Amino acid sequence: MSNVTDFEIRGVVVSRDHVDGKTVVFDLGGVLIDWNPRYLYRRLFREDEAAMERFLGEVCTPEWNREQDAGRSCAEAIAMKMGQYPQHRDMIAAFYGRWEEMLGGVMEDSLRVLGEVRREGVALYVVTNWSRETFPIARSRYEFLSWFDGIVVSGEEGVAKPDAALYRVLFERYGIIPESAFFVDDSLENVETAERLGMTAHRFTTAENLRERLRAFGALP
Repeated sequence: MSNVTDFEIRGVVVSRDHVDGKTVVFDLGGVLIDWNPRYLYRRLFREDEAAMERFLGEVCTPEWNREQDAGRSCAEAIAMKMGQYPQHRDMIAAFYGRWEEMLGGVMEDSLRVLGEVRREGVALYVVTNWSRETFPIARSRYEFLSWFDGIVVSGEEGVAKPDAALYRVLFERYGIIPESAFFVDDSLENVETAERLGMTAHRFTTAENLRERLRAFGALP
């Protein structure tokens, strides 16, 4: 092996450790952190599942929430929805006013897999769709977020998965070669983008399936 420790590829200075070793990139929500607005709204709707699902499917929708993940402010988002649905003002206000109550906790089985990969000395990163305003809550709550070598938050970058631009932020900021990286996400769209960019990608279903794929990739013995 050359004694050169760094070199340039695709216009990025890359550490040889990142090229010769393994890199694993995690999504957070649905893989390591259990987040679901239903944890809050089930209480607010007093267990009226049909009304709750109508609200989350028509008012505070996943598509609306993704705009905050892509950089729109929570205040702007709330004001817009209140203007459209004044009859739901209180419920809309709760989405970010009581956002922390949507956090269900750590997904323990997945966290154990993360710990195993960490013990192998593998480089660890995060690419997550998350509002820049609410991510500090997660940082303060979950100590394991300090285990990562770098975290890319969509709301801070102004672009969200599955847009390839967010993945390229990861590659360029941390000198990661896609072909040397394993990516895990619970969204098929996000996994497909990672594959198109050259990463080995896995759609998360269970921690055991993830462990098996990481062994096949060479990140676990």
